[in-house]
Amino acid sequence: MSSRSLRGRIRARVVSFTRLARKAALVGVASAALAACDAALPAGGGGGGVESEGPTQVALLVPLGSARATDATVARSLENAARLAVADLGEGVVQLTVYPTQGTPAGASAAATQALQAGAQVILGPLYADNAAAAGVAAAGSGVPVLSFSNNTDVAGGNVWVLGNTFENTARRVLGFAAAQGRNRVLVTHASDEGGQIARDAIVDAARGTRAQITDSIAYEFSQAGISAAVPGIAARAEETDSNAIFLTGTPTGDLPVIAQLLTEAGIRGDDFRFLGLTRWDIPPETLQQPGLQGGYFALPDPGPATQFRNRYAARYGAAPHPVANLGYDGIAAIGAIAGSGRTVGRGTLTSNRGFAGTGGVFRLRGDGTIDRALAIAQVSNGQIQVVSPAPNNFGRGS
Repeated sequence: MSSRSLRGRIRARVVSFTRLARKAALVGVASAALAACDAALPAGGGGGGVESEGPTQVALLVPLGSARATDATVARSLENAARLAVADLGEGVVQLTVYPTQGTPAGASAAATQALQAGAQVILGPLYADNAAAAGVAAAGSGVPVLSFSNNTDVAGGNVWVLGNTFENTARRVLGFAAAQGRNRVLVTHASDEGGQIARDAIVDAARGTRAQITDSIAYEFSQAGISAAVPGIAARAEETDSNAIFLTGTPTGDLPVIAQLLTEAGIRGDDFRFLGLTRWDIPPETLQQPGLQGGYFALPDPGPATQFRNRYAARYGAAPHPVANLGYDGIAAIGAIAGSGRTVGRGTLTSNRGFAGTGGVFRLRGDGTIDRALAIAQVSNGQIQVVSPAPNNFGRGS
């Protein structure tokens, strides 16, 4: 295929490319759930939380009433998944009440305040990072934890946790596996906008806990022209730094197809270099057909429980869950595991080191408000994914 025809195909694939939004506040990475039991709870008191008799009162904050057309669908899917988890727990464990946030910080603050006045012991949600921060402020000093659906670690801490899979968590898993395969000299590529910078910083931070070395990071303007202009420099720098892996931070519906193809065309391919992904390359599945991604590694939730959750959700509600619906299930799973054992949901019980069983495998909440999710590593081969490192089923002692 000629260079001109290849570039023509790339242009067709990325119509209105520069208009695509990069939103770091929400990861469109789906996983799914079945088990609602926690692996082990720490001994001793709850370390905070609000005690009461009867079922644990959970306030679910979702963006109903939002001006964004898609928020109603997301809200209903989160609520459906949460109710599926409540049903799995059985009667008398969790009482769920839904509060609309309108998808705004003011709405989230008002919803959290209303929930607290009604006796909520846990706030599950809201969706967006700025909404989560507002709900956290409203709940500050109440002893009520906020388990938000955000993946933005900037809002984590204090009484707020993020349930969404974070860039840091994904990067740590991918870098650790790649380094174990000898791909330990990693050049990072990223868009020059805020989202790209957040992704770069997450990778650099994650590398400190692995055997991988970041050889350099190179930014490109988030446009086809910007990527085309940056590729020669990226290719040269990869050679100069003796890198053997290239971390691609782009998304399948944005910059990923373009940079993967143009780097491959520039000679960054084969056994000399391995592409690493920060996002899910199998959503949409057509991404796996990209020639430039063959042989590359990316992380994903444990396929077994993820598939089970999607199937159970579809059987119950007659449609596939939204990609973030699993977070609604996971939040109730963690809350229910604690409440079902007769303990109060609070900092001490939420931050069990061994974690909880969730929709895409085990996960645990950290004292700093961030999350660890056990992820599998997949490799792209002939347009298909092959799991080359299964998701761990526990975090191990002292991990």
